[in-house]
Amino acid sequence: MSRIQTTFASLQVAGRKALIPFITAGDPEPGMTLPLMHALVRGGADIIELGVPFSDPMADGPTIQRASERALSYGMSLRTVLAIVHEFRKSNDETPVVLMGYANPIEAMGAQVFTAAAAQAGVDGVLVVDYPPEECREFSAGLKSAGLDPIFLLAPTSTDLRFSQVAEAGSGYIYYVSLKGVTGAGNLDFDDVARRIPHIREMVGMPVGVGFGIRDAESARRIAATADAVVIGSRIIEEIERSPREEVCARVEAFLRGVRAAMDGGQS
Repeated sequence: MSRIQTTFASLQVAGRKALIPFITAGDPEPGMTLPLMHALVRGGADIIELGVPFSDPMADGPTIQRASERALSYGMSLRTVLAIVHEFRKSNDETPVVLMGYANPIEAMGAQVFTAAAAQAGVDGVLVVDYPPEECREFSAGLKSAGLDPIFLLAPTSTDLRFSQVAEAGSGYIYYVSLKGVTGAGNLDFDDVARRIPHIREMVGMPVGVGFGIRDAESARRIAATADAVVIGSRIIEEIERSPREEVCARVEAFLRGVRAAMDGGQS
């Protein structure tokens, strides 16, 4: 099993749900990414989603767009992100790391070159927002051959056909976009998510993580009651934005600890 699959299996045995925080590599500056990754783990992260900065992040709201702009202003690149993961692996060989980003940087590097480099760096999964499953069969197969999990998005508008396509191409877990909109948007309908999760899980045959609207400990607790994982990103980026540089890691860790405690105390 992959590191991601092992993590979900262990959590299931323990009766817990996965907490998956997102940060953008290179934000607020490149030297802060590695300390932030370790702070996320201390705060209770089971899996880390590490955003690859991109100039046109179409699925991301203003908060993560700003994070990408800050990171790019420091010259962050896909190769630099991989180097950070490599450094993280020197002291943490357990926490899975998922790269989340867009197709252009991978296409520029070359899919095969990227896959080999990601595996060597210690990446566990790859979520490419603009790689739909029917258009990246070869890429997904290459990731699986290298021991990496290709992770796909599903949305409230996804059809059963899309569920089947994702089940065939993906592995590790599914990222369910809980609302129609970009990251950080509001109006999360908890009842609708709870109704959809069992059907999605049955169709795809793998854990379902929910993100795109989770803002605090209470919303995380409510999502964890039915989903297999809670993904939280924009709220963490906001914490990074408004914290003094010397307090960023401590504040992010404290915020995540609150989320973790709420999830563990409110699961059924």
